[in-house]
Amino acid sequence: MVSNQLFIIFICAAAILFLGGMLIYKIRGMRQLLVQISYLKKSLDDMDEQAKLIVRSDMELNKIQEELDKKIAGLYALQRLSRTISMTLEEDQIFSRIQPEYLSELGFEKAFGILLDNNRQFSLSFYLGYSDEEAMLIKNFINNNKERYLGFISNESTLSSISEANKLINRQELNEIFKVHAFILSPVLPHQNKKGFIFVGTKNASTVLTEADEELIKILATQLSQALENASLFEKTWRAQQELEKKVVERTRELTLAMEEVRKMSDRKTNFVSSVSHELRTPLTSVKGYAAILLTGKLGEIPKEVRERLEKINRHSDELVHMVNDLLDISRIESGKVTMKTEICDLKEIAGKVEDLLSGQLQERKIYFNIEIAPDAAAVLADRVQIERVFINLVGNAMKFTPADGKITISSKKVRDNVEIGVADTGCGIPPEAKEAIFEEFYRVDNAINQGVKGTGLGLSLVKHIVEAHGGKIWVDSTIGVGSTFNFTLPSAS
Repeated sequence: MVSNQLFIIFICAAAILFLGGMLIYKIRGMRQLLVQISYLKKSLDDMDEQAKLIVRSDMELNKIQEELDKKIAGLYALQRLSRTISMTLEEDQIFSRIQPEYLSELGFEKAFGILLDNNRQFSLSFYLGYSDEEAMLIKNFINNNKERYLGFISNESTLSSISEANKLINRQELNEIFKVHAFILSPVLPHQNKKGFIFVGTKNASTVLTEADEELIKILATQLSQALENASLFEKTWRAQQELEKKVVERTRELTLAMEEVRKMSDRKTNFVSSVSHELRTPLTSVKGYAAILLTGKLGEIPKEVRERLEKINRHSDELVHMVNDLLDISRIESGKVTMKTEICDLKEIAGKVEDLLSGQLQERKIYFNIEIAPDAAAVLADRVQIERVFINLVGNAMKFTPADGKITISSKKVRDNVEIGVADTGCGIPPEAKEAIFEEFYRVDNAINQGVKGTGLGLSLVKHIVEAHGGKIWVDSTIGVGSTFNFTLPSAS
């Protein structure tokens, strides 16, 4: 019995020990499990935080992306709007280019533009998102508080829902007057035009303005200022051009009338000279004829004193006839009654003929005569008789003012489709102020040398008319004490 009880006790003790060992083992396992559970919980908490962080980051990125997309869209809208504004130079059309679609892309649905007029009152330039009645109420409110808004414009600063408080304008007041939740107010400041401001706003309570929004509207205000400046400058330029065109038309009309009067006077002068010259030729012919008859002695012996006077009459009659003939030729050329009979002429041949004709006078005056006609500039298209007169007049004129042992040279050179001929001398020269006047009728240089030389002042004028009738031009190069060169052009025959 006792042994059985001992066995049972042993068995129970063994069982208790086993169960105690198992309990201890289980407790250790539970502890390890609790540790693992704690670790897993911490890991799960960390993962939850990371997930929340990822979600927050994703939301922030989406928000940033949305904001960025909004700003990019705003920039594109501002670029297109700036382009369309800059395409007009009419002030009335500048603000009208701001259409609702541009405003929407900038993130607003209400806009208001106002400028000072010539009476120092604010006037509406444009408005979007407001009725006519609402726009008039806003305009009247601004004019009733004009000094405050003028002060705001003068400060040249932008006011918005997120900017610092302004001493002149209350933000809450603007929200109520313009019926918006958020707004931006920016001055428009052209240098030489009416000043004002542009207002944009939104009723959307979820809209949050940023500094970037302010910057976009400031850029828009600057674009409007520049467009108004360009329009003002264009208008001033256009008005100046219109005034100039008006003056040009008036001046042209005056000049046309003056030219017509000059033409009539020239025609009357030409007709008068032609008529008088014709009338002078008859008595001159009679005077010269009677003087010639008396000089023959057929009407009786003539005393020496009378003969000398008759010779003077005959000589002066020749001079008068020559002058009358020159006047007639000039008037005929001016009136177009003389037609140049052009043919191929050899300048060397004409110059040689002039040399033969004047050789006696050249030898008497001891003047050397030189001909330097270039082979490629010898043939011209001209009226032979008239060109011979040109050479005779120019060479004769040079002889008058060239001293003994001087030189006269006729030269030519090819200049494109023309031949340029020069008649040069080593005479006294022509003063600079007389270079143009010497080609006028009856003009003679006022100097001591010219006073001792006979002449009518018609030779160079006749030469000029003949050259111009050939389509050429004539001019003189001269240096006092060195000599003069008369240059003229004729059409080349080669």
